Amino acid sequence: MTETPPPLDATTDDAVDQAVDAPADVPQPPEAPSSNSAAGSAPQQELLNLALTELRSRREQLRQEIVELEQRRAQLEGELTAGFAGQSDAIARRVRGFQEYLVGALQDLAASAEQMELVAQPVVVQPSPLDRTAAGESAAAAAPPAAAGLFSADEELIRARLKRFQGQPDFQADPWQLRRTLEAAGAALLDDWFLGQGGRGAQPSGGSRSRNALVTAAAIAILGELYGESFQTLVLAGEPERLGEWRRGLQDCLGLSRDDFGPSSGIVLFERPDALIERADRLEERGELPFIVVDAAERAIDIPVLQFPLWLAFAAGPDELALDDDLL
Repeated sequence: MTETPPPLDATTDDAVDQAVDAPADVPQPPEAPSSNSAAGSAPQQELLNLALTELRSRREQLRQEIVELEQRRAQLEGELTAGFAGQSDAIARRVRGFQEYLVGALQDLAASAEQMELVAQPVVVQPSPLDRTAAGESAAAAAPPAAAGLFSADEELIRARLKRFQGQPDFQADPWQLRRTLEAAGAALLDDWFLGQGGRGAQPSGGSRSRNALVTAAAIAILGELYGESFQTLVLAGEPERLGEWRRGLQDCLGLSRDDFGPSSGIVLFERPDALIERADRLEERGELPFIVVDAAERAIDIPVLQFPLWLAFAAGPDELALDDDLL
């Protein structure tokens, strides 16, 4: 059975009402003083400012390094452009020029080595077939090749070639064929040399080595048709510069290359007459025919040269000799 609480009297109700209406005297937590908060944040702010300062300094340093590297890159690009690409053509030209000079020097060295006298031998001078014929020796013993005597048997061919050489130049002709136009004066000179002098004599210079080289090239072309490869041209000039002009002139007129100039080739260049004479003697010993050409700057011709059956000497005039002396 449930008990019923006893009823409250009026006194009790008044006490309860007073307790509810009375203000609650509850204690509040004290507030933290502001001075302690400011003191705690100051060191953190100093550390933050120090870190920011270091970062800014590092950033400025990196920016400066980047600027210097960009300047260095621009400088290197300029040096590469000016120093490598700008001078590559000049360097290539120098290398090619040195290569050509070295090839020519080696060829001249090989020619000099072949001409060197390892054992001194006396030069035996033999009379030419023409001299033997003039002395009245027998026709059988004195029968020379056609080039060593008169060219009367080949007059028609020689004059036909000289006439053809005066026409239009044949720039596509085979090597050892004349590729330039022969002047009328040069044709008359060769006509007299072949048919009048029998291939042995001096003729007036054309005034320059290029013209003399053209006349010589025409003579070589005709002799090549008459005697094939059984003769060799020997050019005598006392200076390397003169030999260089002869080489270039004959190369241009006959369509030759450097390989055609040398001891075992069709044309040999000499600075000294004694070496030329020795070479001509060797050719005759092998049954071949030397064709000797003497430059106009040579003031005299060695007597042994006159013994050979084919020689052409260019006689320079006073003006040409004086000009040649000025160039030395």
